[in-house]
Amino acid sequence: MGEFYTFLAGYWWLAFPLFGVLASVGGAWERNARRRHKRRLEVLQAKASLKAASRAAITPPEGTPAEQAASEKSTHEGTIAGQLERLFAEHDEVSARWLDYELDVSKVIAFPAMSDGRQPLTAAFLRAKRVADGLRPASTKARVTKEQLADYRSAVTDFEVAFDVAERDARRIKDSNFTELERKRLATAKQLLGVAIDQAATPAERQLAYRRVREELDGLLSLSDDAIDGLEKKVALELPSGLGEARPEA
Repeated sequence: MGEFYTFLAGYWWLAFPLFGVLASVGGAWERNARRRHKRRLEVLQAKASLKAASRAAITPPEGTPAEQAASEKSTHEGTIAGQLERLFAEHDEVSARWLDYELDVSKVIAFPAMSDGRQPLTAAFLRAKRVADGLRPASTKARVTKEQLADYRSAVTDFEVAFDVAERDARRIKDSNFTELERKRLATAKQLLGVAIDQAATPAERQLAYRRVREELDGLLSLSDDAIDGLEKKVALELPSGLGEARPEA
């Protein structure tokens, strides 16, 4: 026993760091306890919220059975109408992007693959367009089943993806599928197109340029009637007052 007291007398200073260690351990334990308590509270709150949501989901709406059925039908139709509205907007957006290539002669010249149904990716896009157009309901108020809505949604997605793929490929290859002579003709047509709609050029120069554009593209690119009509209107709009009524010669 005397040896123990002798040890304490010689090493009494060890008590201070020991107290510090014990205090640190105690503080860490207290912090961990607070964190565990906070986590338990969060779990309990989440469970309470889930239980409340479950009760709300199974609680029948107030009113007579007829009123309840009418309310459910109205909610369902509103949801369908909202989805159709969004799908119509997506469908129309892709169609507008396609028409931008189809009706703009300058873009037809710059990216001819977008108007060439012989190109595999362009053909795939046009097929996807036909499917989406065919599955499109008449209006947002049309009565459609969930299966019909799902089919139309899938068709719109395929339509958008197919267009994006075809567009990227057309912008990549540009006129590389044409021979050197054909590329020169396309370049000439592009220059003449600028003259045809240039207000600084004379009416005779513009009409001549328009005819030359048609000649250079003949046999190379197939322009839609709407694209030709749009180009002719652009040429006519550039003519001075009194000369704009003359339609460019085809």
